[in-house]
Amino acid sequence: MIGELARLPAESTQQAVGYPSLFLLVVLGSLVPVVPTGAVVSSAAVVAIHQSSPLSLLFVFGVAALAAFLGDLALYWLGRRGVRSKNGSRWLTRIRDHAAPDRLDQATARLGEHGVAVLVLSRLVPAGRIPIMLACLLGRWPLRRFARGAGPAALAWAGTYELIGLFGGSLFREPWEGVVAAVLLTVAVSVAPGVWRRVRR
Repeated sequence: MIGELARLPAESTQQAVGYPSLFLLVVLGSLVPVVPTGAVVSSAAVVAIHQSSPLSLLFVFGVAALAAFLGDLALYWLGRRGVRSKNGSRWLTRIRDHAAPDRLDQATARLGEHGVAVLVLSRLVPAGRIPIMLACLLGRWPLRRFARGAGPAALAWAGTYELIGLFGGSLFREPWEGVVAAVLLTVAVSVAPGVWRRVRR
């Protein structure tokens, strides 16, 4: 009992700092695609496993999904402003720089065939979000239509990377070992599609 009470301040401090940090990092990662947000969510899930609160994992999932959704909406809104402006936008230019021409053509074709459902898959495929978002921008999708796909996409993405964290964290007793395992698993998942494409070529 005394040991559990002694752990409570540490957990409350982790939660007070961890959830806002998770939210900000995922939002930032949505706006700046170089931030490894998947690893952040997986690491947060590992930490949540070792907390006494049964709602910790649910909070991690909710915070990550909400942050991803708002970040995607913010980036799309900025992109729409760039499309509408006469001189374009720095944000739109950056988005174009992250999308290869062949992948953009594929994204446009898939978007035309499957519509909103493609947004969900694009969130789960490493480096798949930017080409699909750019195709939506060039297709003049309204923000409301984009949001209908971005919501389920954010939920699926948060759930997937939380499961990766749960798997990595369950293999080890110490939290830091689980965090390392979750990060390595996340990196492997992110790198695997690119390696496979190179092998096929």
